[in-house]
Amino acid sequence: VTQLAQEVYNANVLPILIKHLHKFEFECKKDVASVFNNLLRRQIGNRSPTVEYLAARPEILITLLLGYEQPDIALTCGSMLREAVRHEHLARIVLYSEYFQRFFVFVQSDVFDIATDAFSTFKDLMTKHKNMCSEYLENNYDRFFSQYAALTNSENYVTRRQSLKLLGELLLDRHNFSTMNKYITSPENLKTIMELLRDKRRNIQYEAFHVFKLVESARN
Repeated sequence: VTQLAQEVYNANVLPILIKHLHKFEFECKKDVASVFNNLLRRQIGNRSPTVEYLAARPEILITLLLGYEQPDIALTCGSMLREAVRHEHLARIVLYSEYFQRFFVFVQSDVFDIATDAFSTFKDLMTKHKNMCSEYLENNYDRFFSQYAALTNSENYVTRRQSLKLLGELLLDRHNFSTMNKYITSPENLKTIMELLRDKRRNIQYEAFHVFKLVESARN
């Protein structure tokens, strides 16, 4: 297995497979994802050779991220990207890349499965590695939340509900205390939450109320 894995690295098999993923039949795409994900889980002592390989070739991670633009490979790419971002070093590459902002488009895709899958990956990026995410939110507060507002105000029910629920999780996380304080002191944010409390859909009201309770308890 070790020798085979090394040959995969030496011959750059992974980027070749991903580049041509759109040409494969459905079952072959699943096989590619299975190989990729199993290689990522492989360790030699404290080393993760595939993590090291991908960290040295960040363009592979970006190719997977941009796979959400192609409906025929979006879910396969999403599966591989989620496996990759379980590793903090790889998650950091994606989070701090210029392409991370594309998630705000992907999670609002007209294709339900793609939007849902992209949101799952987005959520993992924002919650799995607490200290890294806290640092990112503090350093990119204005840019992140100006785009996030489009999700909580989305006309799409699923997008609005998911983004509200994640917002509550982010603000409640003690690692994000500084971000939470900044968020709740914004009159514009409070206005948005108050408007969402008046949404006719009970589940939206429910998620908005959780955020509202947090805002009120912190203000008092």
